[in-house]
Amino acid sequence: MSAVRQDAWSAEDDLILAEVTLRHIREGSTQLSAFEEVGERIGRTAAACGFRWNSSVRKKYDAAIQIAKAQRQKRNQVKKQSVSANDMATASSVATLEIDGGAKWESATEDSLSFDAIIRFLRQWKGTHTEITRQLKTMEREMREKDEEISRLREQNERLSHEVNSVQSDYRIVNDDYKALIQIMDRARKMAFLLEEEEEPKSRFKMDANGNLERIE
Repeated sequence: MSAVRQDAWSAEDDLILAEVTLRHIREGSTQLSAFEEVGERIGRTAAACGFRWNSSVRKKYDAAIQIAKAQRQKRNQVKKQSVSANDMATASSVATLEIDGGAKWESATEDSLSFDAIIRFLRQWKGTHTEITRQLKTMEREMREKDEEISRLREQNERLSHEVNSVQSDYRIVNDDYKALIQIMDRARKMAFLLEEEEEPKSRFKMDANGNLERIE
């Protein structure tokens, strides 16, 4: 018994799930049988396959599902026609036993009707198979385009993130330089103020004969 996988679903897994499920729908089988078959092939449980089909894959194959259902209906009709043809052949054979030389002609007519129905069915099946193949190729192409777009967006996101980090780093450097410049200017202003105070000449005074203070230049 294969191990139950826990990894993410790949495009190949989805394609297998779609092909098997559509085949079971065409053949008149149940989806549960399809999920069990897929589970055996890709190592997953039938429940996991059913959940994946209903939640994601089924939405992508609406047109293919309708075609498969139509094929199932035609298949059932062909079966009914075959059963009716066989019944008619049996009745015809019994009736023509009484007519000398007529049995071979009647049997050939009924066989021809049955073969015509089979040929029509095969032609219809060929056309439907061609349409499904075309749709699958279109979906695969769209999936590749989506993957390429995701890769481009991922690369663009990485490039923008790098640019943002670079701008933030440059901003921090400029901000630190600005703060350092402000500090230097502040210290220079304080030093200039102190130098002005030191250079300012001090006034001297003397007392005249009357006892008054007189400023000496």
